[in-house]
Amino acid sequence: MKESVQSLDESPTLSRREFSLEAALAVLAGCVITVACDDDNNPSNPTTPANINATFSANHGHELTITSAQITGGNALQLTTTGSTATHTHTVSLSQANLQTLASRQPVSVESSNDSFHSHTVTFTPM
Repeated sequence: MKESVQSLDESPTLSRREFSLEAALAVLAGCVITVACDDDNNPSNPTTPANINATFSANHGHELTITSAQITGGNALQLTTTGSTATHTHTVSLSQANLQTLASRQPVSVESSNDSFHSHTVTFTPM
């Protein structure tokens, strides 16, 4: 059995196609490919929920929306309800911990202020 031995002085010849393939593989070996999803609700930051509309227990016309900017701001908030058919308002307080929970796309429920002899459970559910 004859063994083929190549001296160091002799270099193998690559075809243009083989060279191009080796060069492409060398370039790709050093590349990191990142794939990111794009959230239709908030394309600038796919990890942050978009604006969230609240739901109210025993609702009679109250409306409340927390914005994406308020969620990412991180500071505790005190929001006032609105509504075209509500005859009074309520205050809803959200702590920094509540905002972090919303930023993690988890729902948060809090009790509104007691106005006009009643309060509501207010729930924010990120999509």
